[in-house]
Amino acid sequence: MTGKFISLEGGEGSGKSTAIVCIQRWLDAENIDYIMTREPGGTVLAEEIRGLILASRDEAVDDMTELLLMFAARAQHMSQKIRPALEQGLWVISDRFIDSSFVYQGRARGGDTEKLNTLTEWVVGDNKPDATLLLDVPVDIGMQRVADRKNADRLDKESIEFHEKVRQGFLEQADLEPERIKVIDASQPLEQVSAQIVTQLDALKTAWKRGV
Repeated sequence: MTGKFISLEGGEGSGKSTAIVCIQRWLDAENIDYIMTREPGGTVLAEEIRGLILASRDEAVDDMTELLLMFAARAQHMSQKIRPALEQGLWVISDRFIDSSFVYQGRARGGDTEKLNTLTEWVVGDNKPDATLLLDVPVDIGMQRVADRKNADRLDKESIEFHEKVRQGFLEQADLEPERIKVIDASQPLEQVSAQIVTQLDALKTAWKRGV
């Protein structure tokens, strides 16, 4: 039986790191074998590309350059880590995946959706996540959380307008694929956020046991 693939999405400061801890505890309690990974990154080469993408620099980064670097990292990630793990029956939990490209390089930067669809077909194919947990918070709350970070990256430093586009972009993605993308109200207290996540994980486990 192949494993399940879960991605976590959300704007800056949405609480993905805290959600990952909740998911790990649930998986451990359920005795489910899994791997944790992230995008961009997940392999040695993909992590090197991540550094190129997120580094603050004086040179302007062309939108197409950013897009192609993201998919180059994703191609390596898919072939060397995600597909092999799923084939071994492991659950794969990824901090960000394809929806981030459609939002950051697509809606927020005005990228070409047709190009994104083509790249997705080439690189991801039928390996979209079984479930995507979208951690949604108002931008002002997210940016307050980001302000406490010691090492803000290039995307953290984008304008408030950009981050608003990101939030709306993710919600639009959820509207397009409501069966896959589940919106989690991440502005609530931690216990309530965790309860929302566990509800989705329980449903996914039930489907997995049925071989769905």
